[in-house]
Amino acid sequence: MADLTKRLARLRVPLGFAFALFVLWFAQPTGRLLLVGGIIAAAGESLRIWAAGHLNKSREVTSSGPYQWFAHPLYVGSSVMGVGLAIASGSVLVALLIAVYLGSTITAAVRSEEAFLRSKFGDAYDRYRRGEGGPRDQMAATRRFSTAQAMANHEYRAIVGVVLAVLLLALKAAYNGAF
Repeated sequence: MADLTKRLARLRVPLGFAFALFVLWFAQPTGRLLLVGGIIAAAGESLRIWAAGHLNKSREVTSSGPYQWFAHPLYVGSSVMGVGLAIASGSVLVALLIAVYLGSTITAAVRSEEAFLRSKFGDAYDRYRRGEGGPRDQMAATRRFSTAQAMANHEYRAIVGVVLAVLLLALKAAYNGAF
C-alpha cells in the first residue's frame, strides 16, 4: 500500500492533465459560474502563493505564514482551486471527477510527504504537528513571506495552470454560446 501511495503522489501532476481533458470535455461553463469559480480558484492559488513564499522545501519544518494554521497549506490551496474549477465547470460530473482526483492524489501526497518529513526531521516534525514547534525550535523555521521563495518553489507553474484552466473553460463557454 505504501508503494501505491508513493506512486499516486508522484503521478498527481500527469494524472491532473489527463483529468483536465475529461473536465474540459464534460464542462458546461457559463459566464456567471466562471466568475464565481474563478474567484474561488484565485483564492486557492493565493493561499498556495502565500505558503510557497514561506516554504524551504526539504530543508526545514516551516511554521510561519499559513503553516501556523495548516500542516499542508499548498494542498489546502489546491483543494480550494479544485472547488473553484468545479463550480466554474457547471457540471456535476466534472465536480465528481475533480473530487475523486483531489481526494485520491492529495491524500496520497500528504501521506507520502508526512512519511518523508518524519524520517528527515523526526521529533521536530511531530512537535510541529502537535502545535508545539515554533520560532525557538531549531528545526521549525519562521520567516517573512518572500516572492522570490515562492518562485523558487515553482509556484508560477500552479499560477499558469489555474489561469490556463479558467481560460480554457471561458473558451468553451464562448464556443457553447454561454456569453
